[in-house]
Amino acid sequence: MKRRTFPMLITISALMLLAGCMKVGPDFKKPDMSSQIRESYQHARSNVEAGKITKWWAAFNDPDLNQLAENVLSGNLDIRKALAVISETRAYFVQSRADRFPNLSLQGEVRRHRILPGIESDVYNLSLPASFEIDLWGRLTRAEEAALASLAKTEENARIIAQTIVSEAITLYFQIESLERRIQITAQSIENYRRNLSFIERRYEGGLTSILDLKQARRALAQAKAILPSLRQDIGIKQQKLAVLSGQYPETRSARTQPENYFNLPALVPSGLPSDLLLRRPDIRAAEATLQALNAKIGVAKASRFPRITLTGTFGYSSSELDRLFMPGSSLWNIAFGALQPIFDAGRLKAGQRAAEAQFQQGMADYAKTVLTAFSEVESALLTRKEQMERRERMLDFLSEARSTQKVAENRYERGLVDYLTVLDAQQARFQAEESLVLVELAILSNRVTLHRALGGGWGGPE
Repeated sequence: MKRRTFPMLITISALMLLAGCMKVGPDFKKPDMSSQIRESYQHARSNVEAGKITKWWAAFNDPDLNQLAENVLSGNLDIRKALAVISETRAYFVQSRADRFPNLSLQGEVRRHRILPGIESDVYNLSLPASFEIDLWGRLTRAEEAALASLAKTEENARIIAQTIVSEAITLYFQIESLERRIQITAQSIENYRRNLSFIERRYEGGLTSILDLKQARRALAQAKAILPSLRQDIGIKQQKLAVLSGQYPETRSARTQPENYFNLPALVPSGLPSDLLLRRPDIRAAEATLQALNAKIGVAKASRFPRITLTGTFGYSSSELDRLFMPGSSLWNIAFGALQPIFDAGRLKAGQRAAEAQFQQGMADYAKTVLTAFSEVESALLTRKEQMERRERMLDFLSEARSTQKVAENRYERGLVDYLTVLDAQQARFQAEESLVLVELAILSNRVTLHRALGGGWGGPE
């Protein structure tokens, strides 16, 4: 018995040693995107030096904004769910990895049987059954690689969710600021139209102006007042959305007073090299992790076509007397070595391998599309920033001219040189220019958030 067992154990040991180094299927190689990557972004400013910003919202230099981002990261329910999904995927990875180790159980049994009429006997068994699949072709190793890549994908998806939600919250913050500024502009226009109405009423009572001027002044004041409720409604709804993103009850508050210079032009973004984007963007890293998992599944499918070798054994004790159960004479053991080789399956396993290879090719296409989409988003945000900044300069000139025109029109009306309609047109153009400037500045800030998302957040280090 021992002479037969010893060569078998040597064979098993050799198979286990081979199992640690043999893996069928292709090893993963990162896709080559060099033909799609340019040396620099078309609309980037090349003279911008990169510092180190991991919390990209800090670039706006707003303490309230920084606190908002921290509140969202800690309180948002979607982010909490994403973290729980990571824990779930990590548990599945541990399950997959456990298949590579022996399965050991403890089994106890007490049996009573009749030997002769009136004579019964008890048998006590205590054993440790074990089974172990020798991963000769790397099937279990490839499965573990796929599970690990799936875990990496889940982690990157959580980063995508976090970036998306923080970006949405910061955009809402800027929209609320813009609405507060527009409420102030509307309040200024109401006060301006009210003064005009008082002035025109005195002139009308003195017979110096017509009833049409009085009607036009009243109409302008009523029109300005009608704008306020919708602005207050919009700001309240956005405040409620922002509260929900922070995991808080959707409450509203009164609009804050924004200073004239509330808009702080953020510094230029050091966009860096396009090749850096492959390392920054979590969606690209998630697509790469998906490719790794699909590549590993090819190895799993290919290894399934080879023999599956299993080692099973049992060691324990069996006795008819409980007090003699653990005596040397009561010990028992057995060991078995088995192999299962598919012979005929109508091409099922081969088709499974081909399907895995086709899924990998689909993943390659998805990865390339994700990379190109990322470049497109960056270029679009850089182009938008350049054009919006030029638009702001033009809008500042327009506002300056509108204010000057208003003063001239009001002075000429007081001297009776023009009608009130000319004054009203100049006033409305002035307030329209102020509101348009606020909207342009909002577009610049919102685009800055979009640019950060397109570039993967911060730069100079991992988030």
